[in-house]
Amino acid sequence: MIIIDYNGIAMGNIIVNQKRMDMNEDTIRHMILNSIRMHVKKHKAEYGQVVIACDGGSWRRDVFPQYKWARRNNRTESSLDFDLIFKCLNMVRDEIAANMPYKVVYIPNVEADDIIGTLVEQTQEFGQHEDIMIISADKDFIQLQKYGNVKQYSPMTKKFIKDDNPHSYLFEHVLKGDSSDGIPNVLSGDDTFVESIRQSPMTKKKIQEYVDNAENLESYMTAEVYRNYKRNQLLVDLAYVPTEIKKSIIDTSEAVKVPHRMKILNYLIKNRCKLLIECIEDF
Repeated sequence: MIIIDYNGIAMGNIIVNQKRMDMNEDTIRHMILNSIRMHVKKHKAEYGQVVIACDGGSWRRDVFPQYKWARRNNRTESSLDFDLIFKCLNMVRDEIAANMPYKVVYIPNVEADDIIGTLVEQTQEFGQHEDIMIISADKDFIQLQKYGNVKQYSPMTKKFIKDDNPHSYLFEHVLKGDSSDGIPNVLSGDDTFVESIRQSPMTKKKIQEYVDNAENLESYMTAEVYRNYKRNQLLVDLAYVPTEIKKSIIDTSEAVKVPHRMKILNYLIKNRCKLLIECIEDF
């Protein structure tokens, strides 16, 4: 299975090309489709079915309102027209779901990360094992390399992302938090980034102490730090996606009806994708 981080590859293309291309519906559509085409061509023979995992907002904001606060706030200062971009991303997502031979999974209030993590976890069940190629530059997916059937390819660097110890990577990620997502380290309070408070330093020595006591963290940490650890674990570790959300992802994925390949040509003709028509077999 090839699982493509739809919003990740779309925004990556837009950011890279914003200064040399006019961002309109046709341009954005072409960039997204061409990127998908290239990854399908590169990996389909080995990995088979293509799944497009799409962002639909996040349940994490319900449990942690500060989640991705800065990212949302910074959009107002950007030169990019995010209203147009998100309109186009949603439009092309729906077009792909209706016309391309791929399984598009989109669920309101669920992130692509949740979809990817859940589908990978499902392949660990008896009788469902298959090799997985994740197409995303997001290093959050390193944690999924704890499963032996998972590889990840970055469209940004055009290299495979690999870590020799994904368990340690995940544990340290939970401890350190993720500033890009507004998640403080376990030594810092919820409002750290919102209130521009300096984080308490997470030193290598402190990390090693927690590593050495990983089996007994609740006793080793103070009550506040352990509470923050559980906060970060819920927000970062894809194994902790709520059960009802995992079920919704699996049910939605299994219910998707993949369009026939015969629809590709008419779709590309209708949208004047001349260059893509010339390499239609890649899809």
